[in-house]
Amino acid sequence: MGIIRFILTIFHLIIIVLLFGTIMNAYIPPSVFGFLNLLSLGFPILIILNIIFLIFWMVTWKKRTVVFLILSLFFIIPTRRWINYTSTKNQKSNLKIISFNGKSGKFGDEDIYNFLNAQNADVVLTQEYKSAEDLKSFSYFVRNFPVVKIQSRFPIIESGIVETDAKNGRCIYADIKVNGKIVRFVNVYMEPFYLDKSMVKPTADMNVNEEKAKDILRKLVPTFRKHQSQIAPIKGFLDSSPYPIILAGDFNSVPNSYEYYTLSENLEDTFLKVGKGSGTSFHDFKFPIKIDHVFASESIIPISYKVDRSVRISDHFPVIAEFYIK
Repeated sequence: MGIIRFILTIFHLIIIVLLFGTIMNAYIPPSVFGFLNLLSLGFPILIILNIIFLIFWMVTWKKRTVVFLILSLFFIIPTRRWINYTSTKNQKSNLKIISFNGKSGKFGDEDIYNFLNAQNADVVLTQEYKSAEDLKSFSYFVRNFPVVKIQSRFPIIESGIVETDAKNGRCIYADIKVNGKIVRFVNVYMEPFYLDKSMVKPTADMNVNEEKAKDILRKLVPTFRKHQSQIAPIKGFLDSSPYPIILAGDFNSVPNSYEYYTLSENLEDTFLKVGKGSGTSFHDFKFPIKIDHVFASESIIPISYKVDRSVRISDHFPVIAEFYIK
């Protein structure tokens, strides 16, 4: 039994090291070590394994429980970026936004259009949604590429493109006067991975599974490096903003990734501040994947954050956030 516990201890230590690896994404870019960013995708599995081991050590009354509990404290906030609970705020909002990847309307363009109209939002940021018709009562919009669009009930003072070297990723912005205050809205669509369910679904043939795994790695790591290149001008644009920022979109990257840490620097994760339950927004792979994010400047007060799972009008769930603009 002692040998088994020793092996389990080593295995638990390896899990802890891998979890710390996800935190290192804040400091090590994909161009230096691209495989480190893969750990962020596996964070939910790693943290579940960590919890199972903690329970085991507690049940067996081992002193090592204290050590592993202390180490696990470092992963409280990283875990809350995936699944979170905050108390409901009584303060009323005066800004409601939606960020949504529409999968080019393949699940039903009319359903998407009707859903967005029914939400009574003030600003709508869409990715991969090519509807030619503007939302009702939205007088202002900016659409520089078919893949990204910003629509607003409030006046758009200025808008434009954030130029990057991404082939299919896009980033646009709109300076919008919200209740007398100008807020810079940035809509991001990071370079996609071009993965589908057939590529990630395991089979009974282990050789086929091995080839699938290699193909996935060939797509993931190079795309991480493309993201790093795409992020550089976006980050510079955010840092030079004269106005408070709301940054939202399909980041094609999960919490605790290099992309997440870099773009959220100096901004607050709205889900972390006011989110409840799971933040998973991409549901096509039947695996917890949270790639749609909303970040905001500290001066913008978050009131609520919701991933609307009541509709399946895309392979993404709509993300709805409300704020109070002072």
